[in-house]
Amino acid sequence: MQPVANPPIPARKRILLSWSGGKDSAWALHLLRMEEKYEVVALLTTINEKFRRVAMHGFREELLDQQAAAVSLPLWKVDLPFPCSNAEYESRMAKVCTRAAAEGLYGIAFGDLFLEDIRAYRIEKLAGTDLEPIFPVWIPDLGLTTAELARQMIASGLRAHLTCIDPRHLSPSFAGRTFDADLLADLPAEVDPCGERGEFHTFAFAGPMFSRTVPVIPGETVERDNFIYADLLPKPQIQPGSESPSSTESPSLRGTDSRLPATGSDLHLSADAGQAGLHRLGP
Repeated sequence: MQPVANPPIPARKRILLSWSGGKDSAWALHLLRMEEKYEVVALLTTINEKFRRVAMHGFREELLDQQAAAVSLPLWKVDLPFPCSNAEYESRMAKVCTRAAAEGLYGIAFGDLFLEDIRAYRIEKLAGTDLEPIFPVWIPDLGLTTAELARQMIASGLRAHLTCIDPRHLSPSFAGRTFDADLLADLPAEVDPCGERGEFHTFAFAGPMFSRTVPVIPGETVERDNFIYADLLPKPQIQPGSESPSSTESPSLRGTDSRLPATGSDLHLSADAGQAGLHRLGP
């Protein structure tokens, strides 16, 4: 009697992950890697092409590159003009979808948690592209509240800095703070624990999805167009036997950065440019 062969294991479906660099997209990567259904082959990130910063979250492109290296994935960067209309945003993203489909990818995963209008927008824009929208951290599917999800992230070792604050909903004093248990305890009751309604955006620098911590040091905190940005600077790599560089020796350590937009500019694109598109790539 011939032994019964085990059925072949289905190949993982190759996908992109929409990567804002924040905690939710980082957690999405963690969950996707824990299951056998998908293989994340690249990170998809929109960049303000004038200031070379990640759209919405406002942190530097160099830090994005370090995040990608720490998760061992290539980046698909989409440069966006400044300012950017919604039509231009959608045109550039359509080119990405065409490339992804041509390369045989199955879909694009997003870090959205519960906002139905954003989910509907993603689904609408991927319709007819041969790409499937995937929502690995959609909390109704996970059976969690955002408070439970936030505690789960923190318990895993995920850490992030708050890089952007909407002071209409959260005190500017939260800018630059670490997303941890103390922060959750200090958040006002009306603020979503994951900042899903845009109360804050983050930069993830440590956690189970990273092979190493992405080291940063705090930079300047500024107010731009009614939002508070806490800049982060790449921590210099000190070679053995060399002296620690001072802020006067290295321009990268100076609090004032020529690539910060001038007062009156807007890292948050106009309402037309992304209320349903760019406005919430996820904290």
